[in-house]
Amino acid sequence: MCRKICVTNRHLAQGDFLCQIEKVVATKPAALILREKDLSEEAYERLAIKVMAICRAENVPCYFNGRPELAVKLGAQGIQLPLQIAQALDCRARSELPCLGISVHSQAEAVCAQNLGASYIIYGHVFATDCKKGVPPRGLEALRIVCRSVGIPVFAIGGICKKNAWQCIDAGAYGVCMMSEYMELK
Repeated sequence: MCRKICVTNRHLAQGDFLCQIEKVVATKPAALILREKDLSEEAYERLAIKVMAICRAENVPCYFNGRPELAVKLGAQGIQLPLQIAQALDCRARSELPCLGISVHSQAEAVCAQNLGASYIIYGHVFATDCKKGVPPRGLEALRIVCRSVGIPVFAIGGICKKNAWQCIDAGAYGVCMMSEYMELK
């Protein structure tokens, strides 16, 4: 079984973004991370309210990306943070967050994220991806090392699709994160 998290990118969505979210949550991913980093706080909040309602209707957890205060305010079911933002929060602030995921790029960062109290980590990028043009992928062996280094779930990200997701699971990942695969879902 492969647990999948959808990471959104409205610029890749086929047609209306909210209609695309409806298609995505109908497939029952393990969670949906509302990424949309380029939105202002106000625009993200307006969109988040709509996306949360769609997710709630299908019983799919909705996680926010990089907006801890808003996640608490709106009652998001989880929050995904870059390691640097998670480190900047004090222990009390981190403990008040819903299910905390931390993005990492190395074995040392994975151990650090676990020590900060992450519920799970997202590690990548595993395969070549347009999101990281010109940056070499870290590969499956590096993913394997990260998975063996921590006792919390590791989700692989970066260039992952249905055809290669199983390679990440074989390397020890708990699940995978996919963006294009979901945003281009028909």
